[in-house]
Amino acid sequence: MTLFPELVSSVLGESIIGRAQKAGYVSVHAHNIRDFANNKHNKVDDTPYGGGFGMLMMAPPIYDCYEFVKNQVKAEMGENIKSKVIYMSPQGKVLTQKKAQELAEYDNLIILCGHYEGIDSRVLEEIVDEEISIGDYVLTGGELPACVLVDSISRLREGVLADKKCYEDESISSGLLEYPQYTRPYEFHGKKVPDVLISGNHAEIDKWRAAKSLEITKQKRPDLLD
Repeated sequence: MTLFPELVSSVLGESIIGRAQKAGYVSVHAHNIRDFANNKHNKVDDTPYGGGFGMLMMAPPIYDCYEFVKNQVKAEMGENIKSKVIYMSPQGKVLTQKKAQELAEYDNLIILCGHYEGIDSRVLEEIVDEEISIGDYVLTGGELPACVLVDSISRLREGVLADKKCYEDESISSGLLEYPQYTRPYEFHGKKVPDVLISGNHAEIDKWRAAKSLEITKQKRPDLLD
C-alpha cells in the first residue's frame, strides 16, 4: 500500500524477482492509497494536530485501502491463510536474515509505505502487526525499504532461485561471511586464482572455503562470531 505504486512495480518487476513473478512463484501487487481518498483532489495528507513541520498521511484512505486489499486476498487465497501487516518504519526492528526467513513462511504480507512526516498513529494501531526498518537512517518514503523487504523474502521462496544452496551457504545466511570467489580469466592484474580451486580435490576445496569464510568473518564482522 503506497502513494507511488509505479516505483514499487518498476523495481520489483526487474531481474530475479520480476522473473519469479512471471513464473508464478511470487505475486506482488502495488495498491495506490490515493485511490481511496474519497475527495475531489485525492488528498491523502493534512497538517498534524498540535503543530509541527510537514504533513501527515490521514487514517481513512489507508484504512479503506487496507480493507480493499484484505478482502481481495481473502477472495483469492481463502480465509485460512497465514498473513501479516507490516509498516516500513525507522522505529521498527532492523531487518535481518532471520526475520526474512521467518516472513518467507507467510502466505501473504500486506506492506504499508509511509510518506511525508509519517502516518496518523490511530490507523497504525488498528491494522499494523509489525514495524520493520532496513537500517538506522531515515528515507523520504517507505517504498524502497518495502522493495528491500520483498526482495529479501522472495528469494527464499521455493522456485525463485535455482537451488537452496544459492542462499543457504552465502554471507549471513550460514552464520559466517562468504568465502572469496573467482572466475575466468585465471590471471588478472598479476593475481592468480588460488591453486586449490583448480586442483579438482573437492574435499580440499571445501576445507579451504571454510577456513577463508572464518578468516573473513573475523576480519570484517567479528560480531557474527559472538
